[in-house]
Amino acid sequence: MKHFYLFVLLLQIGWVSCVQKNPPEGSVEDTMDGIVSRFYQEFNKSQLDTIGNDFILHYLSEEEKKVLGSKFWSFKVNVPVTLSLMQDVDQKIAPFWLKEEGFEKTAMEVKNTHSVYEVWQKNYDAGRVDLGINGFDKHRPVYFISVGPQNENDKLEITPVLPAQQHFETMEVSSFTYHDWSGLTLTEVPKELNGQVLLTTIRGRAREAHLVGAFRETDFPSSETRDQILLTWSNDPKNTMDIQWRAASSIDQGMVKYWIKDTQDTSFLNAEKFVMEDRLLQNDRFVHRFTAKLTNLKPGTAYEYQVSHEEHASSATYTFMTSNDSLSPFSFIWTGDVHNAEIWGEMMQKTRVKHPESAFYMAAGDLVNTGLHRDDWDKLFSYSGEVFAHKPFMAVPGNHDNQDGLGAWMYKEMFSYPDNGPSPDMSEMTYAFNYQNSLFLMIDATFPIEKQTEWIEEQLASSEADWKFAMFHFPPYNSIEFYQNIIDEWGPLFDNYHVDMVMSGHFHYYMRSKPLLAGKVVNSPAEGTLYVMSIGTTGKNREMKEAPYAALQFGGEYLYQHVEIDGKSFRYTSYDLEGEVRDSIVINK
Repeated sequence: MKHFYLFVLLLQIGWVSCVQKNPPEGSVEDTMDGIVSRFYQEFNKSQLDTIGNDFILHYLSEEEKKVLGSKFWSFKVNVPVTLSLMQDVDQKIAPFWLKEEGFEKTAMEVKNTHSVYEVWQKNYDAGRVDLGINGFDKHRPVYFISVGPQNENDKLEITPVLPAQQHFETMEVSSFTYHDWSGLTLTEVPKELNGQVLLTTIRGRAREAHLVGAFRETDFPSSETRDQILLTWSNDPKNTMDIQWRAASSIDQGMVKYWIKDTQDTSFLNAEKFVMEDRLLQNDRFVHRFTAKLTNLKPGTAYEYQVSHEEHASSATYTFMTSNDSLSPFSFIWTGDVHNAEIWGEMMQKTRVKHPESAFYMAAGDLVNTGLHRDDWDKLFSYSGEVFAHKPFMAVPGNHDNQDGLGAWMYKEMFSYPDNGPSPDMSEMTYAFNYQNSLFLMIDATFPIEKQTEWIEEQLASSEADWKFAMFHFPPYNSIEFYQNIIDEWGPLFDNYHVDMVMSGHFHYYMRSKPLLAGKVVNSPAEGTLYVMSIGTTGKNREMKEAPYAALQFGGEYLYQHVEIDGKSFRYTSYDLEGEVRDSIVINK
């Protein structure tokens, strides 16, 4: 009987221990949603702006602390391990759970070309490892970890649980720690850690529990009145048009009424609604965005349309034009980096007056400063007025739109573009469309370059277009940093299939190359590709040494390019904010 009670006691102790080791219910995301919702109910704007780390820790429930201290990073190990956590020395407040969970600070340091990290360590038995958030600030060099077996003869196996698709490296000099910045590599690794399994992360994870200095307001909140009306294409410009707009979260239904200009026969189409959330946007957290995809339109035809919400009055009347079915002259306007600049918006409104015949607009990325801040997108659309309610706007993401490795998901929710890219994860961010006799390859260069090469070749090989254009954010040729991987991967395709012009931004100055073939200057555009880099916002890098392959280079700002195509004739003109011509070229095939 004595042994029976001892067995029961041990079983109970084991059961209690098991319960304590199980992770708490909930996720970091859900927990943070609840915390932020309570903040909005209990505090005003000025109070939210003064919230600090100590206040947060006193405010949170014990269950919330458990989630935030254990559900940020989880995995399983098959043998006993020593876990080393590298924390940036410039982050003044260490993660609140670190000491509580038994981590001890060592004398070791790890360095990369940007930061110095102190090393915290803890031993774990075989089984589950649970780690907490980086902090309540938004310190971008978030912690990363390395794992080594306590017994050097053990073969370590790591089964990742969270986050998914974990990337493993070897802990050694020249390895990278953030897979949204692979160029940032380790320069100093203590011998005790050398050769361990390095679990990389992304800098964007600093945002997951951001509360200190986190709350923002938009200058252009949504309302029951529809706004941000925008035209795009997700299909053939000859017979389709996508119409998008925004409204407050109280509006649940939207509709488009449209008709051929100067006729009375109207058609109606209900719009698809989706909810867009920016958790830290305190005066407009949720909005509804609507998309209506018009099909079976007549080529070469002017249409008028209005958008409406339930019983609310219809919008003003807007116009659009479908592409001709047969060859005819057309033009388009493109810009480099935008960064939600108010002056860029004013410039776009001027182009509508100066070039009313333009069929559409294009932008080469960095449309906003921070792609995960909806208030930046609100500025972009508000500053540009109603330009894109009349002419389609086609764009590609830049590194500011795809922020800190978290992806350009907000960008993707803003625009309705073709889903004909290399893979589902690149849908609407890398895509192609044809307008009359021209092919436009819209490429998201923030995605892995080599994973798009085959698709680019397929598009070029199957095209019968007279003119071929490629647009992506990072300029292969420039005076600051060559993108050799782009030159090596895509340059031969642009050469072999004779892409006429590559349009980019990123570096804030202007450059148009001489015709290039295999990286060398050739005699005419008939033999090579023109690489153009332009800037739609403020300029910098004004003192760059002019590249030998540059036909023209200068430190401009607030530029746009007007491209006219008439059969096999091409006229390219770059204008500044005052409407002065800064560059031009004519090509005839």
